Amino acid sequence: MAQQKSRSRKRQRRQTTPRAIASTRRDQRAERRTEAARELRRGNRQLGREGARPQSPFGGLPVSELAILIGFIGLVIGFIEGGGPVVIVSVIVCGLGVLEVTAREHFSGYRSHTILLAAIPALAVETGIAVLFGVPSQRLLLLIPVVPLYALLFWLLRRRFMTARQARVARPPAP
Repeated sequence: MAQQKSRSRKRQRRQTTPRAIASTRRDQRAERRTEAARELRRGNRQLGREGARPQSPFGGLPVSELAILIGFIGLVIGFIEGGGPVVIVSVIVCGLGVLEVTAREHFSGYRSHTILLAAIPALAVETGIAVLFGVPSQRLLLLIPVVPLYALLFWLLRRRFMTARQARVARPPAP
């Protein structure tokens, strides 16, 4: 009987005494794990933009964008006038502007431009071979040196982008 009374008193005490505040450590730990998993997925993501666009090496002056615009305008004028050197110069100016923007975004981990950046040197080699040795009767022969070069550049550029993306996600640039 005495044991029953002491048990009932303990129950009453438990019911009347306020409980301690629930610990939030478990929730915080789960939140940190979720955030770490999200960061890992973000770092491994290959598509899309990450963070703010990298700054131009020319400061606030949009030199690359102006080169693209001027090259495009020259290209239109060159086609209307019937071609010639204006078209060639316009393509080169526009291509240099595009190359600068894509390389800046790619090597900073902002956005991947692997296909374009690997294709530009491969096309330059193909053009150089065609100019030096002439276009072969079987045009597929031009692909023999170009395809391995493109594949190697693609692999190297993809690795470089993934390294830059990981660094960008792990330590975002200061605003």
